[in-house]
Amino acid sequence: MDAPTDAQRLPPSRALRPAALKDLPAVAAFLTEAHPESPVAVADLERMESMRLEGEPFIRTLALEGTRIVGLAETGVPRMDSHPGWRDVTVRTLPELAGSELAEALLAGGEAAALDQGAHTLVTRVREDWWERAFFEARGYREHDRMWPSTLDLRTLDFARFSGYEDRARAVGVRIAPLAELISNFGETEQRRLYTLISALLRDVPSTTPISVWPFETWQHRVAGRVQPEGLFVAVAPDGEWVGVSELYLPVTTRPRTLHNGLTGVRPAWRGRGVAYALKLAAARAALARGFTHSRTSNHSVNRPMLAVNDRLGFVREAAAVTLLREHL
Repeated sequence: MDAPTDAQRLPPSRALRPAALKDLPAVAAFLTEAHPESPVAVADLERMESMRLEGEPFIRTLALEGTRIVGLAETGVPRMDSHPGWRDVTVRTLPELAGSELAEALLAGGEAAALDQGAHTLVTRVREDWWERAFFEARGYREHDRMWPSTLDLRTLDFARFSGYEDRARAVGVRIAPLAELISNFGETEQRRLYTLISALLRDVPSTTPISVWPFETWQHRVAGRVQPEGLFVAVAPDGEWVGVSELYLPVTTRPRTLHNGLTGVRPAWRGRGVAYALKLAAARAALARGFTHSRTSNHSVNRPMLAVNDRLGFVREAAAVTLLREHL
C-alpha cells in the first residue's frame, strides 16, 4: 500500500492549495494570528515578493478550513544563508494546531519541495520561545546560528557619555557624514562604491557560517531602492576612502516609529578608534531629528564586538531568532 500523501493526512474539513498574490492580505492576517507578538503587514509581504529574483524558486502552500487559513508552508532560497543547495522551509499554524498532524503534513510537503529543487541542506528560522523550535528539533533539525534582535529607545541615549568615541574618530581624521552629503545622486557608480564597502564588511562579520554576499546585481535589485541617503552614514578617512558604514532603513509597517539599523561595520585598519560608536551616534541623532523614537537591529551571537557596542549604548535584547539546520546527504 502506498504511503499517504500530505493531503490524505488531513481531515476532510481541511485542504491544501498553492497561494497566490491575491492571498497576501489573508496571509498577513494569518501570520499575525499565529504569532501576535510578531505582527506582519501586507506591505511586509509585498516587499519580500518584490525582492525575489526572476526564476527564484519559492512555494507557499496554504492549509484551509473552509476559506480560513489555518496553516502554511513555504519553501525558498534563504535570505541570510543563500548558499548553493540550501533551502528554507517554514511552517506556521494557528496556535491551537501547533505540532498537530497538519503541521506534520505541511513540513513533509515543504521538505519534499526543497528536495525536488535539489536541496541538500534545509534551514528554518524561528524565535527561540516559539513552538516551532521544539517541533523542528524533534524532527532532526539542530541549532546552527543565533541572532539577537535588540531595540534602543533613542530618547534615552546619553550622547554626552559617548562623546569621547567621536573625539577619537575625529582625532585620526575620520569624518562621519550621511551618504546624501557625499554624493549628488545615487546612480550605478555610487551604488557600486557603496556595495564594495558593504560587501567587504559583510565578509568580515563574525557568524557561524560565512555570510553569502549577494552579487552586485542582486544587491541592487533588493537593497539599492531602499537606501535612504539621508539615513545611511559613512565613515570617510582623511584620503577620502569610505571605511565604515551604518545603515538605517525605513521601518516596517508594524513598527512605524522604529528604524531598522542594518549593517554597522568598520574596515579592519580603522577599528579600535571609536569609529563604530561615532557611526551609531550620528545615525541615532539623525533618526531622532526625523521623528523616530527607536532603533532596532539584529546581531549574530558570535559577533561579540558589535554586541558589546550595542549593549553599552543601551540596546535591550529580545528573544533570539534561531536558525535550525538539517542536512539531507
